[in-house]
Amino acid sequence: MDTENLSAPPHAQSRIPGKNHPHRDRQAHPGGVIHDNARHTTRFTVIGNHLTQHRELSLLAIGLACHIQSLPTGSPVDIKTLATRFPEGPTRIAAALRELEAHGYLRRTRERVPGGRIVTRTVSCNRPGHRTAPAETPNRPARRTAAADKPPPRKRLPAVPQPSNSSPALLRTALDVLAGLRRRDPRLLLSATDTEYLAPGVAAWLERDIAPTAVRHALTENLPSEPLIRPAAFLAHRLAAQLPPPPPFGSPTSQPPAVRHPLRNCDGCDRAFRSPEPGSRCGDCRSDLPEAA
Repeated sequence: MDTENLSAPPHAQSRIPGKNHPHRDRQAHPGGVIHDNARHTTRFTVIGNHLTQHRELSLLAIGLACHIQSLPTGSPVDIKTLATRFPEGPTRIAAALRELEAHGYLRRTRERVPGGRIVTRTVSCNRPGHRTAPAETPNRPARRTAAADKPPPRKRLPAVPQPSNSSPALLRTALDVLAGLRRRDPRLLLSATDTEYLAPGVAAWLERDIAPTAVRHALTENLPSEPLIRPAAFLAHRLAAQLPPPPPFGSPTSQPPAVRHPLRNCDGCDRAFRSPEPGSRCGDCRSDLPEAA
């Protein structure tokens, strides 16, 4: 008795689902459309189903949009050209174009070209609501950031000498010296901030027995011929680099210059005398002085 062949299939196998006969779909959908498609490799246009199956566009508008999307760039799509191409008249074609424009498949603008003539620019959009950003050309300069737009920070001025006696009268004289430099050379016009910064340096010269005219001459002689970009920096450098030595010890000018108070009227005798504060009496009228006792 022969041995049973266990490798034999118990029954005939059905077709693989992917290899089923194409006409079997007719039984599941009797009367429906059957697609007999071939893959296009040349001369084809990709059309979205949102257009071909649009529920609000007319059949003429859908077909006209498909035709326009299949045309190469620069092809004329005005009403007269389309009416010549298709059997529909200009009225129906114009209405279809308005439908496509209302749903975003077309954008039409009127522009004036060189020569004064006005033309209509038509843009076909295969997916309404999507705008392709123009690619930046390599030669286009990069957009500057907010930080790049800010001017670079200004360099600080060089340090200036500091006086040992910063009396108001000494600083006032130093400010007058700096304010008068522009009369010697217009390039030495200083701002109020720069003048206040340089005033202690000039005061350091004045307390070393240097007359205001000598300080002014030292700061303005042998100026460079080229423009002074920062006159305050130039003067600060001169004040520090050319600072004269202090006067010899023991000389009358080695002490800080005496402060010259303004003239005031004595409250007792109405005589003019110098005093730091108003409302005071002169030496003859003061009772606290030994001479008046």
